[in-house]
Amino acid sequence: MSDDRTVLRDEPHDGVRWLNADEQATWRALLLCYQLLDEALDRQLQHDAGMPHSHYAIIAALSEAPGSAMRMSELAAMLRFSPSRMTHAVASLERKGWAARARCPEDGRGQFAALTAHGRMVLERAAPGHIAEVRRRIFDRLTSTQQRQLRGICDTILDGLDPSSHASPHRPTRISDTSA
Repeated sequence: MSDDRTVLRDEPHDGVRWLNADEQATWRALLLCYQLLDEALDRQLQHDAGMPHSHYAIIAALSEAPGSAMRMSELAAMLRFSPSRMTHAVASLERKGWAARARCPEDGRGQFAALTAHGRMVLERAAPGHIAEVRRRIFDRLTSTQQRQLRGICDTILDGLDPSSHASPHRPTRISDTSA
């Protein structure tokens, strides 16, 4: 018996392609994974290294940059921080002695953020525990096939979110571009 008020969720209705039950379950699982993983990594870094995950991301990015320094605007864009959020975060890192800011010599308007020797030492102490947590929470739970599948899925989603991210030196090479 059919109810006229029932909307088939996988059929367009009022211009909306609703999620079917499987899609809804996948979407909710993805959101929950993201939230719980971010909380777990933040909790581990706070406990073991006294820093939030966002600060670890900044000092890790700086450590990988040429000369361990980057324009603040490029760093903010790479980490998807607003300029003001990046300014506040780097100011906090400066107070701890982990980073320093300097005017850009080329134009004098922009600023560089640079990792200090103390910041590198803090990163080197924090990295093993952070990597162990990432491995425990993600990679130890997946087979190598699942890891490749996850990477491919992430690449596909990233293509839809930000196709220009392929040009980023911090975005890994696509799986299809590597020998798997």
